Amino acid sequence: MVVDIELSDAEANRIFRALADSTRRDIVRRTLTDEATVSELAAAYDMSFAAVQKHVAVLEGAGLVTKRPRGRERVVHGDPERIRRAQRLLGAFEEIWRARVARLDALLAELKE
Repeated sequence: MVVDIELSDAEANRIFRALADSTRRDIVRRTLTDEATVSELAAAYDMSFAAVQKHVAVLEGAGLVTKRPRGRERVVHGDPERIRRAQRLLGAFEEIWRARVARLDALLAELKE
């Protein structure tokens, strides 16, 4: 089975490394439904503003969020299309593994006969 991958290996690695952290997953979740400034995001976590900025920078590097200036602040937006692309990649891998398990089941059924 050939997987139609819309993401390069490097892109997929950046996305899944970024999403490996629970704070970053929460930032993505929050900014997919409503934009937030970095200050607003930082207020929700028990960590420094600088630490939240670093999390946002990792997410931005992975293409999962974008920042735009609004006055003196930076507004963070989640990128739903990037999430969909990662989801499609995972779906493709799921199909591969389901096909492999089905082949293994068939082989084991043959061996029982």
